[in-house]
Order: sequence, then structure tokens, then C-alpha cells
Amino acid sequence: MRLLLDTHALLWWFSDDPALPASCRKLIAQPDSSIFVSAVSAWEIATKFRLGRLPSASDLIQDFGGYLDREKFRSLPVSYDHGVRAGMLPGPHQDPFDRMLIAQAEMEKMFIVSNEKLFDRYGVRRIW
Repeated sequence: MRLLLDTHALLWWFSDDPALPASCRKLIAQPDSSIFVSAVSAWEIATKFRLGRLPSASDLIQDFGGYLDREKFRSLPVSYDHGVRAGMLPGPHQDPFDRMLIAQAEMEKMFIVSNEKLFDRYGVRRIW
């Protein structure tokens, strides 16, 4: 199964936060699951850290690739096709990070691990 982690799911995975449901943890940990982390999540975490809204992310920001490598998570770059799709998504949702994750999950045919019920309006396959 190909899973794209929403930023909060990624953070909760690394911090072992119980806010990430056990069912999601089980899917992420399955050896046959391919786990992807979007470059947009690195951007979102770094931005929130810089603004003081995510002070606990210092270590993660300094070694983002290392954290992903240790978990065998795959990086998902942002392509211009992703950018066009995110920009053209209908509806009022304006969060650029979420719009990109929606576009990537849709275009790459991945399930997205997220508690964002709003994603359902966009037809992405969401697991929570």
C-alpha cells in the first residue's frame, strides 16, 4: 500500500503521539507499505518552526532526511504538474500545504494518512 503522510501524521509518528491512531501506526509499520513524505511537509514544518509555532521540531528540521531514512520513508518531490493541480483545485480550502498534499495524493494514486475530513471533499483516499 502506498501511503502519503500528512504533516501532522508525520510529526505524531516521530513523537509517538497517541493522537495518531493505532490503526494508522499499524499500516505505516507494515513491511509491505511504501510510506511517502512530501517535500511540502518539510516546508510546512520548517515554516512553523521558524514562526515559533513548532519549537519541538528543532532536531527534525536539522536532520529531516536522516529521520526519513531511518524509518525507510520515501521523499516525494513537488513537480510542476503537482503545482498546477494544487493551484487548480476547486473549492474554498486555501491552505497551500494541504492543497499540495491533496494534489499529490490524487495524482500519485496514494492513500493519504490524515485527520483532515475536508480532504474527503476532494475525492482523495484518506485513511484515519
